[in-house]
Amino acid sequence: MDALAVKKENFLIPVIKGMLVAISISLVTILLFALIIRFTGINDNWIMPINQAIKIVSIFLGCIVSLKRSKNRGLYKGLVLGFFYTIFAFFLFSALSGSISFSLTFLNDLLFGSIVGGLCGIIAGNLKRNR
Repeated sequence: MDALAVKKENFLIPVIKGMLVAISISLVTILLFALIIRFTGINDNWIMPINQAIKIVSIFLGCIVSLKRSKNRGLYKGLVLGFFYTIFAFFLFSALSGSISFSLTFLNDLLFGSIVGGLCGIIAGNLKRNR
């Protein structure tokens, strides 16, 4: 393997692992939130902010996993993770709901996920390791 292939592998594999962790966390928390909504009748005004908070926490935890071994390139890893997390989550939750609808909202979510990912990558990359 040449050095460029090793660098790509060292960049992509942790990002993919982090994205899968973020998706898993989102899936579980969204399903729990749906149960809570069903049994408590939470006001509709709370649904979008809580969904956004779930996305932020999921992306942040995904960035921590992604940057666990190597804390460098946090901004880039976070941007990529947030971007692909948003795409994957969109298709996953669209499949679960039974309909896919591309709109300006999806583009806003893509921008939001990328920015949040970049910021979370910076923060996660600067967290001190406990030794």
